[in-house]
Amino acid sequence: MKTVAALLLTCGWALGGHGAAQAQAVALSGMLGGKALLVVDGSAPKSVAVGETHRGVKVLSTSADQAVVEIAGSRQTLRLGEAPVSAGAPAGAAKPGKIVLHAGSGGHFLTQGQINGRAVTFLVDTGASTVAMSVADAERIGLAYKSGQPVQVNTANGVAPGWLVKLAAVRLGDVDVYNVDAVVSPAAMPYILLGNSYLTRFQMTRTNDQLVLDKRY
Repeated sequence: MKTVAALLLTCGWALGGHGAAQAQAVALSGMLGGKALLVVDGSAPKSVAVGETHRGVKVLSTSADQAVVEIAGSRQTLRLGEAPVSAGAPAGAAKPGKIVLHAGSGGHFLTQGQINGRAVTFLVDTGASTVAMSVADAERIGLAYKSGQPVQVNTANGVAPGWLVKLAAVRLGDVDVYNVDAVVSPAAMPYILLGNSYLTRFQMTRTNDQLVLDKRY
């Protein structure tokens, strides 16, 4: 069985930043009373009351599991668990094939995205050889991981059996990457690690708290 090393190391670039592509991406991560918890371009969730505006997104109404917002003059309905809604083209928007990530207050990179069309949260990790996720995340997005190649995964509790699989499509912002290697691990993980099987498809440039990914192929 093949060994996949260092999948669960503390991330090299770390956690907590924002992702942006051509259009502004907005997702609903939860509800706090009557306030919507908005994730805008991969930023940390922000509670926004009806009538308030956060990063150009105005909350018009809320209910138990959805919020109606206005983005760049367009009315959109956000629902819990669904993929981010994209609207508008903010000034300085990235060109096709480019993803711009901004570090959060901890100097870390966190971004919303999709795997096989299902909404996920990624943690950029240049120390991981592949995209890596927990069994719980794999089952949530409907990934048939047990049909993948058995591997050994190094976890915090030692070596454990895992599965090497192919992801049909990984999407950040408006950029799609196809046939990406990933490992499914039995260890609990707070986020899906965006490792080098994805990152090597891009030319990466970091300037202060900004990481730019230019698609190579």
